[in-house]
Amino acid sequence: MISDTELDALRLSGEKVRVVRDELESNDVKGIVVAWDGEQVLIRRQNRRVVKLDRGYSYQLFSEPRQSPLSE
Repeated sequence: MISDTELDALRLSGEKVRVVRDELESNDVKGIVVAWDGEQVLIRRQNRRVVKLDRGYSYQLFSEPRQSPLSE
């Protein structure tokens, strides 16, 4: 699970993140971190829609190569 300090750093930097939910790259959510609580993270996608995602997913910088959640 991603920590509060990591989420805060991502929110302040405004960097685009990739949320890897499973093996399929087409199911990834790409956007910026807006807010979070103990269980969920709010991600604003490029089309300005907001998505609530579980904190247990793998959060990666979009600028870095995609890593499979099973390899971690």
